[in-house]
Amino acid sequence: MKKIILATFLLTILIACSSTDKKTESNIALITKYVKAVENNDSATMESLMDESYWGFGPSAGDSINKEGVIASWKNNIENLYDGITYSKSKNIAVTIPDGINKGEWVSNWAELKIVYKKDKRTVTILANTIYKIENNKIVKSYSFYNEADVLRQLGYVFINPDEL
Repeated sequence: MKKIILATFLLTILIACSSTDKKTESNIALITKYVKAVENNDSATMESLMDESYWGFGPSAGDSINKEGVIASWKNNIENLYDGITYSKSKNIAVTIPDGINKGEWVSNWAELKIVYKKDKRTVTILANTIYKIENNKIVKSYSFYNEADVLRQLGYVFINPDEL
């Protein structure tokens, strides 16, 4: 619930406060480069754009991961699970939040992601939002939102209510 409130707050601030100054352009360029690294399976560039203190949260409420975990997970997924990820309809918006708990430079990326799996070449398409906090031209935090159940449904999983068995 806290993440939903945070996301709503950030989105409201993002829309209300976006600007086109040099810092904004630099922050958007950073996230654009990160997205391209994901699409190109370039974990070295991903790693170089993340601060040593990086923490990522989501998509589930209890999910959190540090920089080392993200890079290890990404390498494992590219080697064993994903044939590729493509961002389409990708849009970025940047904002500076001047004070409070979320003070700082933020970029939000909305995209339609096409994920192709290695084993059987199955493809899923999801809508995703990731909000990145940037400090000193590095990503220090991110919040990712997408429907995990939709991914599983597209892969052929069926959800059954145990109360209906």
